[in-house]
Amino acid sequence: MAERLTPGTPAPDFELTTSDEQQVKLSDLRGRKVIVYFYPAASTPGCTKQACDFRDSLAPLEAAGYKVLGISPDKPAKLAKFVEKETLTFPLLSDEDHAVAEAYGAWGEKKNYGRVYEGLIRSTIVVGEDGTVELAQYNVRATGHVAKLRRDLGLD
Repeated sequence: MAERLTPGTPAPDFELTTSDEQQVKLSDLRGRKVIVYFYPAASTPGCTKQACDFRDSLAPLEAAGYKVLGISPDKPAKLAKFVEKETLTFPLLSDEDHAVAEAYGAWGEKKNYGRVYEGLIRSTIVVGEDGTVELAQYNVRATGHVAKLRRDLGLD
């Protein structure tokens, strides 16, 4: 498992494909604050709740200068269905080989009903305008996380 990121360290650069087959490169967003959140799977109850919370909070986040990017191991076609079904208004990125999740410390050992396996750890990383990590939150809850994040960023 990769090391978890800590505030002040450079955020690993990445280039991933969106639900509409566009490329998004983190370094192209320098000068903007970026919220990168990792979620296990599109169209599952918790991930849907979290994505809709980000969608519903997008205006105040954007007004405060933040761009939101959601990353999961799903294929772009599955992400496209999720975006359409939930009318999501921010990019969802496909990290099929989970290399970006690993680089961000968001891939590792999980336990579910006594079973131990490798998987995506629900995480949120806030990257500052200079490309360094401002905030790193791991094992976040799907429900209520966006409200907590807004408080942690001093927006509420």
